[in-house]
Amino acid sequence: MSTSHLLVLQVVIPLVVAPLCILIRKQALVWYVVLAVSWGTLFSAYRLLMQVLGHGEIIYFLGGWAAPWGIEYRLDVLNAFVLMIVASIGAIVMTYAKCSIIKEIAEDRVYLFYTAYLLNLTGLYGVVVTGDVFNMFVFIEISSLSSYAMISLGRERQALMAAYRYLILGTIGATFFLIGIGFLYAMTGTLNIADLGVRIPDLENTRTVITALAFLTVGISLKFALFPLHGWLPNAYTYAPSVVSAFLASTTTKVFIYVLLRILFSIFGTTFVFDIITLDRIFLASALLAIFSGSITAIYQTNVKRMLAWSSIAQIGYMILGVSLVSVTGLLAGIIHLFNHAIIKAALFMCMGCIFYRFNTVQLSDLKGVGRYMPWTMAAFILAGLSLIGVPLTVGFISKWYLIMAAIERDWWWLAFAIVAGSLLAVVYIWRVVEVTCFQSVTTKDHPEANQPHMKEAPLSMLIPLWILVIANIYFGINTELTVDVARQSAEWLFGIK
Repeated sequence: MSTSHLLVLQVVIPLVVAPLCILIRKQALVWYVVLAVSWGTLFSAYRLLMQVLGHGEIIYFLGGWAAPWGIEYRLDVLNAFVLMIVASIGAIVMTYAKCSIIKEIAEDRVYLFYTAYLLNLTGLYGVVVTGDVFNMFVFIEISSLSSYAMISLGRERQALMAAYRYLILGTIGATFFLIGIGFLYAMTGTLNIADLGVRIPDLENTRTVITALAFLTVGISLKFALFPLHGWLPNAYTYAPSVVSAFLASTTTKVFIYVLLRILFSIFGTTFVFDIITLDRIFLASALLAIFSGSITAIYQTNVKRMLAWSSIAQIGYMILGVSLVSVTGLLAGIIHLFNHAIIKAALFMCMGCIFYRFNTVQLSDLKGVGRYMPWTMAAFILAGLSLIGVPLTVGFISKWYLIMAAIERDWWWLAFAIVAGSLLAVVYIWRVVEVTCFQSVTTKDHPEANQPHMKEAPLSMLIPLWILVIANIYFGINTELTVDVARQSAEWLFGIK
């Protein structure tokens, strides 16, 4: 099979299989079908990445119509890397999902979850590979609508309100994005990203183009929860089923940050965005506020999933901080943190899924001594937490290291110290969980069921995928050749350095 056909099949296969889940309905069979699709698309994403690294970008014209008249799928080193992130997390989370879903989602709704999951994958894959901004909007809506549905499947009533709030704010973000597309089309007569990148420089001083940039930036920033547009995120991650929290925290925000990079660098260009509009100053302020407000708020949370949600807001700040530095090293740091944070946060939320599977709670006050009964789960949490903090020999350290290097390159020592200070705040909230679960003594009052036979580690079907991510945190923290090289190529390509 031609590699170029794999590019369109990456989107088509999960889209076609999604409605079949409604027809099959049987839990076990549906899980096997979705698992096969997830791992199949991971295999094709890996082949596509290797093809791009070895032979350059891949272009696929849908229906044989060449752009800009037709829609094209275009894969370069940047979106091939993001595609690999989404596919990897999608496959590992689905491997983990079977037992967790049975525990956290009502039996008569499980097949609906699998349907929404495949639609979400379809949307995220489509957003990443398309070369057309309106087509990108369509796929954004597919992924967003399925996200709202998956969040609402949580057993607690707050899940419905969290999904509704996300729906309202997500719709506002999508509307802003669509308005921006409309302005661009009115000025250029094209929707093709590459074609827009050629035509916009001649029109960049017009009010319409500046307004389009404003609408697109705000709309996408709301989608990936950049401070202060983050209001939907804490409840969405807290009350969604653990599998959904792990998947969304690791993929959705990363894809929308990719969309922001594509818009800023591929359509408008660095000179217009950073030299004329000086958008980097706004990003710098928002990123620092996100890092410190997210980390400080996480310290005071009593629900561990909510703590991890606020931590995600802080980590989004680190990614945007890399963009705001307007340098290859800074952008490299932001891009590599897309991958690093994906495997960190997926592992942490999956740890909470394991704990909830056995103890029916993730309230910190109810987790005293949990480490005694679930040593493998808590060991995974500690290692992933160290990576989140940025301890050497973990992927989190690599991201922070390049961010500090980028700050020093600009002679911004104050920013380097701010990055270190933000990392130290992560020590506080990670340590709170470790102290309660591993060092506080458990009593029968805390866990009256503690001496019963079923109080043991999570099933291997949950632990094995979890530990794959934990090992990846260590491996890619030691061997950075692939991730740093791909991130550097992506950053240089975005800045137009051949």
